[in-house]
Amino acid sequence: SKGHYSSKGHNPTVTVVAGGAERGDSVAAGLGALSGGVHVVLVHDAARCLAPSTVFARVIEAVRGGAAAAVPGLPVVDTIKEVDACGRVVGTPDRSRLRAVQTPQAFSRTVLERAHAVTSDATDDAALVERLGEPVIVVPGDERALKITTREDLDRAARILAG
Repeated sequence: SKGHYSSKGHNPTVTVVAGGAERGDSVAAGLGALSGGVHVVLVHDAARCLAPSTVFARVIEAVRGGAAAAVPGLPVVDTIKEVDACGRVVGTPDRSRLRAVQTPQAFSRTVLERAHAVTSDATDDAALVERLGEPVIVVPGDERALKITTREDLDRAARILAG
């Protein structure tokens, strides 16, 4: 399920919306449940449960400052190889230009709605916005916003929480 949080003073409201079969279906359901006063939408992966509030603040600030979309990202430290269907290397991108993107991702509501009106088929919502030709800004991410999907990730998260 997806949550919607809106704060007016000290009386926040939370609405829970049933998710869909695919990630894009869940985001579309969340968009459909938003009140008219919401202008910045965050899409966050629950598997990144240790993302600190500073990352949320950075993406929100970027969109409130005029960006169509903002995503947190970290520089890539590994050398990345592009390979063909046979496993043959066809290219080595310059890693200084690469970022490992995280969530939360923030969007202008109107831009995200336009992107989802075209398709919800992508690995993240920023890719949908990119397909519209809208710029996506990358802000500094955080090592603590790791995606917890494996036992090793869980062990790393436990070490982070332990101090």
